[in-house]
Amino acid sequence: MSKNEKTAITPTRSEDFPQWYQEVIKACELAENSPVRGCMIIKPYGYAVWENMQRIFDGMIKDLGVQNAYFPLLIPLSFISREAEHVDGFAKECAVVTHHRLEKDPDGEGLRPAPAAQLEEPFVIRPTSETIIGDSMAKWIQSYRDLPLKLNQWCNVMRWEMRPRLFLRTSEFLWQEGHNAFETEEGAREDTLKMLDAYAEFAESYLAIPVIKGEKTADERFPGADMTTTIEAMMQDGKALQAGTSHYLGQNFSKSCGIKFQGREGSEEFAYTTSWGISTRLVGAMIMTHGDDDGMIMPPRVAPHQVGIIPIVRDDADTDKIMSYAGDLVAKLKEQGVRAQIDDSEKRTGDKMWAMIKKGVPLRVEIGGREVDEGTLTHVRRDLGRDSKTSCSVDEFLSGVSGLLDSIHDELFNRAKKMRDENITDVGDLAALEEFFKNDGFGFVRMNLSFVEDADYERIKKEYSLTSRCMPYDMQGKVLVGKAY
Repeated sequence: MSKNEKTAITPTRSEDFPQWYQEVIKACELAENSPVRGCMIIKPYGYAVWENMQRIFDGMIKDLGVQNAYFPLLIPLSFISREAEHVDGFAKECAVVTHHRLEKDPDGEGLRPAPAAQLEEPFVIRPTSETIIGDSMAKWIQSYRDLPLKLNQWCNVMRWEMRPRLFLRTSEFLWQEGHNAFETEEGAREDTLKMLDAYAEFAESYLAIPVIKGEKTADERFPGADMTTTIEAMMQDGKALQAGTSHYLGQNFSKSCGIKFQGREGSEEFAYTTSWGISTRLVGAMIMTHGDDDGMIMPPRVAPHQVGIIPIVRDDADTDKIMSYAGDLVAKLKEQGVRAQIDDSEKRTGDKMWAMIKKGVPLRVEIGGREVDEGTLTHVRRDLGRDSKTSCSVDEFLSGVSGLLDSIHDELFNRAKKMRDENITDVGDLAALEEFFKNDGFGFVRMNLSFVEDADYERIKKEYSLTSRCMPYDMQGKVLVGKAY
């Protein structure tokens, strides 16, 4: 990009990627910081993205036999304490409710927790729900005939965050958490990988984010799990983002929660359980994977508006016919299942155009008096920009719009995959690993898994803020290492 070329977002990605990310969220009207430190307000446009993601993935997991339920926000402290490794993993992130009533502060004009209203047992605001869902499973499962039991809830969780960043790390965030119970270890392990595959399909087929499936190293496992699997994505700044995890919990939680059943031979057995989750951090992942220096580029399959229509009115006499023409187009698009919206605000045409660019609307359609008279329209692809500007008949556009949206998805996916694949570097020893990051190496390093056991590896990780991302399933004996969000 030349120095004189103006961009809608400043600073640009190359100038200050973290600040660029924040500015895209602001320009795109996705979210903003809330009065509660570490929490965010998701604005309507951002929440519409999450709703589309939720709708799609909810359908996917229901096809896998999962049922939705809802469990309490407050978890008794004794429940969290049942699984020692689990509580150690989350203890520093827990928000705790200790009182059930407020009263006037006798030393001032404000309020304070009433000393007489202190709870006999504190509650933890759920950081995750293994223990309280496990308590219900213990009641609902009596026999092997009750298995498998596959449950999911869409909810909010809280993990006290010291360095918040919108969507990526906030104290409160939205997610889905799945919790499944099985008769056998084989069934649970198979389910762990099945849910990981579902996450990978969702990320690639709907969000256009290429991911690497693999298993976490022991030091990166979910607290209390026997195995944690993950999908890892590379952002445009070369850092990794954990986009979804699926955990094999063995019998750890079933033993602490009492999830047992009568087996096929009449003996009492403990269930094997799994858990799995994705969250609103995927919105952040889409921004950092697809956004450019003019704002967001929405993957069409989750975009709130797949087609944005700008009426170009230069004469009041044309207003009614242009708006009628645009309205008829929206109706026909909706008949095809395409999400379309007209910007009928009183903003100037240029401002409308830039608003759609910054929000990443996949296809922008412009309609003026000439288009109405000729039965045509002009459209521009957000992923390709002004060079893709095309005029065609309405019928031609309607017959090709689904293909255009698919083409935009494919372009975004292939662009991100090419960038990722070109930035995975193989190293033959730990000295080469250190040299790579000492010289500000970009992207992931792939090295032999055996190096993870070397004491020098821990020193290098700490010195250069690195983590073991995963042991990829398609790269046996290897581990990916990099900086991460």
